[in-house]
Amino acid sequence: MTVEINGANFEEITKSDKLIVIDFWAQWCGPCRALTPIIEEVEKEYEGRAIIGKCDTDANNDIAIQFGVRNIPMIIFLKNGDVKDVHVGLIKKPELVKKIESFL
Repeated sequence: MTVEINGANFEEITKSDKLIVIDFWAQWCGPCRALTPIIEEVEKEYEGRAIIGKCDTDANNDIAIQFGVRNIPMIIFLKNGDVKDVHVGLIKKPELVKKIESFL
């Protein structure tokens, strides 16, 4: 199951030395809901090698503001505390996998 990133676990997760992929989303966002199955599939495939999670922007507005999230879905790729890449909008699974592989 995909990690739900929130204020309670955000600092612990972002201290990891693994690649961290955060999908910023909201329940009311149609494209976000369309992206969910892709995120869940990729999370299973990269279990143990990367942390792939979702952050509800409505419930965790402070985290969204910290990363400058203005449009969703927005995927942020973090490694060693640094933002390596940002993708705004829907993304196809092969493209997402290619981005993840480039940072592993």
